[in-house]
Parts: sequence; C-alpha cells; structure tokens
Amino acid sequence: MNKINKLFSENKSNKLLSLYFCAGCPTLEGTADVIKTLERRGIAMIEVGIPFSDPMADGPVIQDAATTALKNGMNLRKLFSQLKSVKEEVSIPLVLMGYLNPIMQYGIEAFCQSCVESGVSGVIIPDLPFKDYQDIVKPVADRYDIRVIMLITPETSEERIRFIDEHTDGFIYMVSSAAITGAQKSFDEAKQEYFRRINAMNLRNPRMIGFGISNKQTLEAAQQNATGAIIGSKFVTLLSESKDADEALDKLFEALAQ
Repeated sequence: MNKINKLFSENKSNKLLSLYFCAGCPTLEGTADVIKTLERRGIAMIEVGIPFSDPMADGPVIQDAATTALKNGMNLRKLFSQLKSVKEEVSIPLVLMGYLNPIMQYGIEAFCQSCVESGVSGVIIPDLPFKDYQDIVKPVADRYDIRVIMLITPETSEERIRFIDEHTDGFIYMVSSAAITGAQKSFDEAKQEYFRRINAMNLRNPRMIGFGISNKQTLEAAQQNATGAIIGSKFVTLLSESKDADEALDKLFEALAQ
C-alpha cells in the first residue's frame, strides 16, 4: 500500500501534522538530516519543496528559501540522490512539492521512476492543469503508484471539488485561503465558513489544511475541520534562522502551544 494511503487509513484522530521545507535550504547537504529529524520528532508526513525560480503560489518566506536552495546548487537530480541515500531509514510518507516546469524538463516517466527509487509516495504540482493531470500525468503516476495531490481553495466550485475528489487518491490539500503561502494569526469567519462548507460535502478523500498555520488557534481550526494540518512558512523561517532542525522544531512546537 502507498504510504500516504496507509497513513490515513491508520489514523485514528484529526491531529496529523505535516511539515514543508525546501530542499537545499538552509544548506545543500542538509535535506536528509532534516527529514530524519522530523520523523524522529513525530511528524506524520513531510513535504519536500523542489526549488524553482518562479514559485507563483508561494509567499516571500518560501520564495527566499527557494532562491537560497538554487544558489546552493540544489536541483532535482541532486534531490533524488539525497532522498535515495536515506530511503531505507525513512518510514513516513514523503511528498515532493514543486512546479511543472522542472518536472517536465526531467520527464514525467523519469520523474515517477526516480520517486519510486528514492522513496517518494506523492507529488503536489500547484500549476498542473487538471486536464493535463488526467491525460498526461495520472496514467504514468498510477503505473508507479505515485499519488498526485490536488489543491482546492475557497474559490474552487463544488462541482470541481467533487470532480477532484472522484479522480484523485491520497488526500486533498485544502488551501485555507486564495492568497499565497504565509503565516496567519487566525482564520477569519469567511475561512471558517469555507471549512464548514467542505466538511458538509462528505468527500471520499481525507483532507489536510495548509497555508497560514502558525499558532495554536490556526492549528486547532485545521484539526477541527480536516484530518490534519500542513505547516510551511513558519517552519521554513525557523529552520532558516536556526540552521538546525531540532531547534527549529522546538520553537515551532512552542509557537503552536500559544
């Protein structure tokens, strides 16, 4: 069974926590150590960012991390090599998050094959058109048992959400707002209503809420309205500041308790 499906099938609570960080930031060779540290500290799933020069869905924190990673020399081939080196040591799901251009340049078939060889269970491609997903990416990904995770936002229509739910597997990434990534202090009533609306749809796939989670209030709101939460910008900031995954996690857990 794919590790993503296994995680959600075995989950007995709505408190799964997934963290995002950008491969190659703060250091080129630190990716494997960050992954092993996050698993050791109880993180349920990890999103590893593929640095790209024009990350349109990302706020300044993740943009800066991508710029640092590219300057450090990170690329897809190096990332796959680093992941492969720790494949046997990592048991939690790894999800690559990146934009279509580098993946297409690498080649869809080669990309999915490298995912399998390096222990990657899924991929999130924010700028992948759904028709291209169905016609081009999904047939290849299915052959390699790689889950392609789709995003929904408050602007996504009910018809499209149900279509995504029907034609994807793994989980649905529920973006808390239509804005770019970045920490928020709270989710306003409009976002809460969005969460309630999606809850009422009784979707087949589990959902994880991301974008803006950085404290106790936003974390609990995500946990109350989905299977768990995804934290990106807050952890990326702490990791860039401390250069140490354990220290960054200590500070993150402290912030999530307040």
